[in-house]
Amino acid sequence: MKYPLMRNNFSRADLDAVIAHLQQDDPKLTHGPEVRTFEDEWSEWVGVRYSTFVNSGASANLLTMAILKNRHPDGGEVIVPTLTWISDIASVLQNGFTPVFVDIDPRTLSMSTDAVLAKLTDRTRAVFITHAQGFDGLTDRLIDELAQRDIPLIEDVCESHGATHAGRRLGSYGWISNFSFYYAHHMSTIEGGMICTNDIEVHRAARMLRSHGMLREVGDDDYRQSVIASNPELNPDFIFMFAAYNTRNTEIGGILGRHQLRRLDANNARRTDNFLRFLDGIDAARFRTDFKTEGSSNYAFNLIQREPDRDYANRLMSGMRAQGIEFRRGSAGGGNQVRQPYLRTIVPEGSWLEYPETEHVHFFGYYLGNFPDLKPEEVTEIVGLINAI
Repeated sequence: MKYPLMRNNFSRADLDAVIAHLQQDDPKLTHGPEVRTFEDEWSEWVGVRYSTFVNSGASANLLTMAILKNRHPDGGEVIVPTLTWISDIASVLQNGFTPVFVDIDPRTLSMSTDAVLAKLTDRTRAVFITHAQGFDGLTDRLIDELAQRDIPLIEDVCESHGATHAGRRLGSYGWISNFSFYYAHHMSTIEGGMICTNDIEVHRAARMLRSHGMLREVGDDDYRQSVIASNPELNPDFIFMFAAYNTRNTEIGGILGRHQLRRLDANNARRTDNFLRFLDGIDAARFRTDFKTEGSSNYAFNLIQREPDRDYANRLMSGMRAQGIEFRRGSAGGGNQVRQPYLRTIVPEGSWLEYPETEHVHFFGYYLGNFPDLKPEEVTEIVGLINAI
């Protein structure tokens, strides 16, 4: 592909830092001081008190729902978008909650505030919002209503590093927020994810859940000593607080994360410039351009047909392939999750039609690669190629 979804997400300096670490006589490879320093630097950048580095954004989702399950062992409902990545919904199911689906706002591709508020009940345990494709999915109305009802907001910021709402970075609003450092995202640790929170109990649980449920991983010595004192019959090094997982990352991931974080703001600025150039040039008679760009930190070029024309969609996809433009139909997660096989025993047949905005993106929406070293003239060429189809 001449224009792939991602290009050159690792710099020479990133790789040299890893090589220098490996050239030590006895380099530590499992999680250690580099991981802990990355967690601290990431917390400061996002604007939260605590961060826990894990092996993927999907693991961040899984552990987040496990923490919610500890609070609500009887289960309940979690409101989720129909346009998202599978792990958001899978983590809800894996922890015994019932997903309640809502449609999206076409200007942000995130959950519609009206749709969320209409689905709140006394069984709602959390609202799990996905900030899709770099857009700010929050509204003041949603934040205020959830606070009044004491319903936790959980943010999936995996595709939106650096995006803001009212001047604060996304990920600093929720009870818990999750990030992904997959190769094609704003920054990468090869594979990786982060759980962020201001809640010390959440942070303790995340650190233990990440590492087999072991108390010694809690990172809070006072808490650790109190548990040891109440369990004198157990070896202090092997006290397991949860039936948990192993989702640890490595020192290599920590090194890459620290180096990539240093240039994340500058890279995000270039991505945003690219996206605005893309929107300014794309044929507005055929494609939507009225996105909420305020506060966005663009992840990929959003190409959504105005009209549901399947013949044109086929010509468009064939044309982009012929021109070497890589794309994904359906935007985030491949479109309407309610259509996916893993939900066929969960939702009624045909219920995907209840979400018309997501349905439109499912068939007539695409995302294209937007990355920091994409030059302005390349953006102009991509726009010209698409407009000519």
